[in-house]
Amino acid sequence: MATAVPPLKDELDIVIPTIRNLDFLEMWRPFLQPYHLIIVQDGDPSKTIKVPDGFDYELYNRNDINRILGPRSACISFKDSACRCFGYMVSKKKYIFTIDDDCFVASDPSGKPINALNQHIKNLLCPSTPLFFNTLYDPYREGADFVRGYPFSLREGVPTAVSHGLWLNIPDYDAPTQLVKPRERNTRYVDAVMTIPKGTLFPMCGMNLGFDRDLIGPAMYFGLMGDGQPIGRYDDMWAGWCVKVICDHLGLGVKTGLPYIWHSKASNPFVNLRKEYNGIFWQEEIIPFFQSATLSKDSTTVQKCYVELAKQVRDKLGKIDPYFVKLSDAMETWIQAWDDLNPPAKLASTAKLTK
Repeated sequence: MATAVPPLKDELDIVIPTIRNLDFLEMWRPFLQPYHLIIVQDGDPSKTIKVPDGFDYELYNRNDINRILGPRSACISFKDSACRCFGYMVSKKKYIFTIDDDCFVASDPSGKPINALNQHIKNLLCPSTPLFFNTLYDPYREGADFVRGYPFSLREGVPTAVSHGLWLNIPDYDAPTQLVKPRERNTRYVDAVMTIPKGTLFPMCGMNLGFDRDLIGPAMYFGLMGDGQPIGRYDDMWAGWCVKVICDHLGLGVKTGLPYIWHSKASNPFVNLRKEYNGIFWQEEIIPFFQSATLSKDSTTVQKCYVELAKQVRDKLGKIDPYFVKLSDAMETWIQAWDDLNPPAKLASTAKLTK
């Protein structure tokens, strides 16, 4: 009997940022081994990272990033998991799944291991409904549909650009919440997927994330974080805010909910507080900025949207701190580097600008 071909086997890359040996992949072997891995090694490039036998992978360290991007390599964060976005840039596949090395296979309430990648693929291959909320959550899932009163003109949905997964065990909390709830664990498994409504932001976590690289890849820049920067642990959230504004503008959807992974390691809240300190204050102005951000009709591609957003970051957030001027420059550099490695003329855009 022929073995079934894994879904999107030749159309999806798995991106993993790491500073350590990837022993965690052994638990994921049944689900991830058929796919190609892009490993982005952070920290000391002379350190050898060991990958379990049998996995197809390419590994990039800081020396590789500097060699490939040259002067533009400064836009890729150092000593921070934000370096993962380099993997998005060098990938040539349509879809990306990214996972952290302290995330393991979770089990559903029946005890069955959860194939997180397979659920992300399901999310990405079916439409989203950002224009009108369905009270049965994702109407395209088996056993659900559009409820009474849902406009028939909107039931076709829009393409899904992002699938945002969740976590059992260690929740994705900020440092203040970690400090007041050091023993809290997430044990609730909610069997639901929903589309985040248009005009609504969300805190995106990069440890269990899938996205359509063709639709939204150039906006998946995790910013300037870590070594030499006044902020950390806001990399994925920054990307999520930018992505959501652009998805809303281009008529694309973002889903959140399933799949769950098992997050095994709670980071040190005091170290996290030092990294997050500026961000905790700055986010009170950053979030209203993104909530009110609008893009022009001329911004018909992700790249154009992102460059326009970068200029707004410089003009409006640059008043908060010089860091945002530097970040705006890095955002533009990121797009230049992306286009160098991914010439736009060769990529067919399937996103439609909303009227």
